[in-house]
Amino acid sequence: MGMTAEQIAHQLRGRKQPSGWVARCPAHDDHNPSLSIREADGRILVHCHAGCEQDAVINALKARGLWRQREPERKRVVKTYDYRDEVGTLLYQVCRTEPKGFFQRRPDSYGRWIYKKSPRQVLYRLTEVLEAPIVLVVEGEKDVETLRSHGFVATTNAGGAKAPWLPSYTEVLRGREVILIPDDDAVGKKRVLTIARALLGKTAKVVILELGTAQDITVWFEQGHGELELIAQVEGQQVTS
Repeated sequence: MGMTAEQIAHQLRGRKQPSGWVARCPAHDDHNPSLSIREADGRILVHCHAGCEQDAVINALKARGLWRQREPERKRVVKTYDYRDEVGTLLYQVCRTEPKGFFQRRPDSYGRWIYKKSPRQVLYRLTEVLEAPIVLVVEGEKDVETLRSHGFVATTNAGGAKAPWLPSYTEVLRGREVILIPDDDAVGKKRVLTIARALLGKTAKVVILELGTAQDITVWFEQGHGELELIAQVEGQQVTS
């Protein structure tokens, strides 16, 4: 296990300062404490104001057994979501990790992964969307899968609420009835308004459905609501186009 900046400073008999700690530098005969020690983004940063090289300071700390940086927490993939083109060919995956995070990867011609964003971005579950007259748009892949498990056709775009809504997404939804279900937060509500503006005049109908009592549609179903209740709520909403 690595040491904290405070533990290193304590071993060097340093003292606390507003931005970290100061102690005598172990890389030279230091009578006036000149070594600053602090933490930033999970890393320990040291600097000798008397002019010692960084490597010299770290080597001196290692010699005293005081430089054991903590290992960064490894992320593991716990869920993948396939994004496919119109004929079902895999374009890329969105991978969910623990600790929570997301990244994209795409296959190359040799069965390996390229860990970069795909140059072509498409709507999730594209082949299903192309065949459906009514499509629900939510914020994340997990919510899409929740709706699919209840018999609805749903989609989203990769990258979360702040990802851009591309003109190609609008073209896919052209002529369809679209129900936009935002997450219950400011970013989610702003996102659906952006999408609604893009769809105006291009789709048969646009409905914005705010769930009110739940953060997202997955939580809404977990609260005990059902398919018929969702349909009734959609039919009771005001059409925006």
